[in-house]
Amino acid sequence: MARTTGPLTVAIVDDHPVVIEGIQTWLSEEPRITVGHTGEAAEVEPGVADVLILDLNLHGRLVIGDIATLAAAGQRIIAFSQFTEQRVVLEALEAGACDFVAKNEGRAHLVNAVLAAAGDRPYVTPTAAGVLVGDRGASRPKLSSQERTALLWWFQSMSKASVARRMGVSVHTVDVYIRRARVKYAQVGRTAPTKADMLARAIEDGLVKPDDITGYESAAVGVG
Repeated sequence: MARTTGPLTVAIVDDHPVVIEGIQTWLSEEPRITVGHTGEAAEVEPGVADVLILDLNLHGRLVIGDIATLAAAGQRIIAFSQFTEQRVVLEALEAGACDFVAKNEGRAHLVNAVLAAAGDRPYVTPTAAGVLVGDRGASRPKLSSQERTALLWWFQSMSKASVARRMGVSVHTVDVYIRRARVKYAQVGRTAPTKADMLARAIEDGLVKPDDITGYESAAVGVG
């Protein structure tokens, strides 16, 4: 769930201790943030902190797959990297990163990205914005397979609990998938604050068809 009170915890994974120390210094100036786990290895468990700041290249290995695994389990992730090629940024966001912060973008953007991620709110850094604007498919957010499945079954069943049972995950994880899809739509300027809005967006983008929805009209206005 989104953090609304108390300090939020942040974990940092980077293979350069000087970078970790620099991030710690930046975040220490923000009273709403407490730094917990830090290290050079990506072998972290989901839930290690409210937000994980993850270097994309660890000891020569690109960790896009780690983002997908951790994000699928509900971990909020900020991708933090000096590699800002369009492909890398898009793959990180598509894998489930809440935002992409380039290492030269400075303290303010990193802190803002962390606070937004913890609150399940959209925030787009200049690097991410530039890539999204340059991506011809950017008006259609890149939802993961788990996010698409959760949305489809949520529209069909109207119950997040039944979606969780069908997917073999917790209700919290289903909530994460739906919130993340909502944030991705907001990031491209297509807000979807209600279930009806989410259904309309999904149909517009061809993610679902009206015929796919059981009890289509009631699903559009249903709760939970």
